[in-house]
Amino acid sequence: ILERTYRATIADVWDLWTTKEGFESWWGPQGFRADVHEMDAREGGTLRYDMVASTPEMIEEMRRMGQPTSHPTRSRFTEVKMHTRLVLTNVIDFLPGVASYENNIAVDFSTSGDHVRMVVTLERMHSEQFTEMQKEGFTSQLTKLDARFAQ
Repeated sequence: ILERTYRATIADVWDLWTTKEGFESWWGPQGFRADVHEMDAREGGTLRYDMVASTPEMIEEMRRMGQPTSHPTRSRFTEVKMHTRLVLTNVIDFLPGVASYENNIAVDFSTSGDHVRMVVTLERMHSEQFTEMQKEGFTSQLTKLDARFAQ
């Protein structure tokens, strides 16, 4: 569980999760970006994007590890309660030697005055190592929102 509180409107924070422009502006750990191909932010709606290494250092690191510098990601919005809760179900089908499976990210939003609280619950992955990597990656990408709302 990762929590953040930002001085922002709920509409602004919600749009970061539910619009192409908003999502692309912060999604992905430091050194990566998301190129959204399809986003339909309603229950059952599709989210398709490429996770792309975007800095020379990350591109080199991915190549050094023998990993592609970009991979397609398929998700769907499995729960959408306007300005309150989102659940993204991601298809994990890009890990060599690991059978395809689904993994959820749930986000609960609440407001207090001019602040928005976001509680992100990451579902465990297929191994403790990948669960920890997911948490580290998501924490890294949240730094983009931290910087955005610090201004």
